[in-house]
Amino acid sequence: MTDRSLGVVITGGSAGLGYALASAFLAARDRVVICGRNHERLKGALHSLSEAFPEGEVYGIRCDVGKAKDVEKLAGFAADRLGRVDRWINNAGTAGQLKRPLWMLRPDDILETCTTNLSGSLLLCAEAVRLMDTQPPSPEAIYHIFNMGFSFSGAAFSRSAVPHKASKRGVAELTHFLSRELRAAGKTSIGVHELSPGLVLTGLLLKDASPEAIRLFRVIAERPEHVATRLVPKIRSITGSNRHIRYQPFVVTLLRVIKAIPGITGK
Repeated sequence: MTDRSLGVVITGGSAGLGYALASAFLAARDRVVICGRNHERLKGALHSLSEAFPEGEVYGIRCDVGKAKDVEKLAGFAADRLGRVDRWINNAGTAGQLKRPLWMLRPDDILETCTTNLSGSLLLCAEAVRLMDTQPPSPEAIYHIFNMGFSFSGAAFSRSAVPHKASKRGVAELTHFLSRELRAAGKTSIGVHELSPGLVLTGLLLKDASPEAIRLFRVIAERPEHVATRLVPKIRSITGSNRHIRYQPFVVTLLRVIKAIPGITGK
């Protein structure tokens, strides 16, 4: 693990896992920029993080990751506040409406889900690469971008609607394709990776869940703080490119589900 202070950008950092990641990076004495769409929630997150880490550096800016101008402003803000961005984590996302067949979803919900998850990740990756490319070069990857997509098994296990699963699968492919482009372009300083936090007990996970599903999630899902504590050291010490950082193997989550079901259903 690196022992120097890192400059870290976290999208969707005003709540849930993003907030927990920001807290864990600050605990490691890193400098952090977070963003979120809700101004009041962002303001509250910055206040609580500053109170928890009075000697730390944390900054925030309102940003809708699906809007190119907002993403451009985020990159400029991060460069101005941090000077150097070492880690960029694309955590912002939405699951959209509760699970329904595609033809029963509102068109605006489909567009918002895909725009936030996939188009947003594309815009964010593009800005992150442009920013990192202006920083001192290195023959090895020292600046790293992280995306949160779905594996095939993760998409199959998800209870969300098609736009969420499809857009998250697209994000996983984005990581692989971007890694190839960076290598082909000779941009050796920048690595891009997949980040899999697993089932995290947040409002996004519990949204529109049935009472049975909520009881199951409360047994098998992990608290954001616990997940962040395990992920941040891995993110800080990452090397190379196109790696996959997991909170835990998917099979472990599956076994926990199987073990928990009898207690939840009473069978």
